Amino acid sequence: MDLFGHIEPAVTNATALDGVRLLKALALPQEAALLADVERVLAAAPLRHMVTPGGFAMSVAMSNCGELGWVTERHGYRYDGWDPLTQQAWPLMPASFAVLSQQAATLAGYPDFVADACLINRYQVGARMGLHQDKNERDFSQPIVSVSLGLTATFQFGGFKRSDKALSFPLYHGDVVVWGGAARLRYHGVLPLKAGMHPALGESRINLTFRKAG
Repeated sequence: MDLFGHIEPAVTNATALDGVRLLKALALPQEAALLADVERVLAAAPLRHMVTPGGFAMSVAMSNCGELGWVTERHGYRYDGWDPLTQQAWPLMPASFAVLSQQAATLAGYPDFVADACLINRYQVGARMGLHQDKNERDFSQPIVSVSLGLTATFQFGGFKRSDKALSFPLYHGDVVVWGGAARLRYHGVLPLKAGMHPALGESRINLTFRKAG
């Protein structure tokens, strides 16, 4: 039995991990618009390696768009409407982002999802994201929508404690994962990115994570 049911458009299948849906290659038809919009957002809000409250620079470079952006500070993590690097509001969320995130959420059973925050992560070879929970949002009834572009990444889903065993699976260019409901607060992460060359993004991977934060 596959860990995740592979969902074709307009079909939602039960999975071995309750609350998680994998939509294979859903983003591919919008690839050109998504990549162009990523470039425009990052021109206004450049990528940066945020520093954790413990003083460690993250290996993944980050930025945001939408009404709110995820940021770190000495006391922890939070959402803010202003980019601390540019002292400007975060760029507006591009229409291509909003359409894809709503399409994915609807296919996964969340037709009312409207993201107000998109975290943009750039992984280069060796970059990783340790197991963590998305818990800075106000409403945990809203799902997380994660879009993969570029090099293949090994994604991990754990349990509700960091020490729980994590299951791993590959995410390819264009794949979208949606998790909510029983899975909303599962620990998840990305193993170190392996070397490779992608025709659109070279030696890197871009991840778009959509949330209803406010």
